[in-house]
Amino acid sequence: MLLCVKRITLILSCLLLLIAVGCTSFRSSNEVKVTSEMNKLISDYIILHYDGVYPKTDKQFEVHKIYGAKETGAVTSVYLYSLFLGFNEETKTEGQSGHSVPAVIKLKSEGGKYVISHYKEPRDGADFKRSLYKIFPRKYAGIALKDTENSAGLQKEMKQKAEMWLRK
Repeated sequence: MLLCVKRITLILSCLLLLIAVGCTSFRSSNEVKVTSEMNKLISDYIILHYDGVYPKTDKQFEVHKIYGAKETGAVTSVYLYSLFLGFNEETKTEGQSGHSVPAVIKLKSEGGKYVISHYKEPRDGADFKRSLYKIFPRKYAGIALKDTENSAGLQKEMKQKAEMWLRK
């Protein structure tokens, strides 16, 4: 009788392990790599999205850090931290206006190209943390929350873009 119980326990343990591994593999199978085409589309969209929101500047740039992306059907959700700044020639690499914020952007595949189908940022103020966890998967939300302390370390990349623009 004891031997039978041990066998059943072993079989059930193996089945549970196989189910857990299968579910994990299935869950991660919809994760995708963000291409350079997608990155450019994201930056271009954010710059256009904020056109006219901030005081006018000579040139605007956007850089971002990707936390991850997942595909569901023809829609790819990209979880990122964005730094957007506007610059003037007279003030050189000193940003004049802009923001840094986590965001989720959804790209829809249409005819072999991507188009933006949705863009969302967490709410400002006291509701920021709760709304961030609402729009981001838990595994990215905590990292994004910590990244708000230093704009996800994107300042160097932003400065490089501004310097290249000024050289032209």
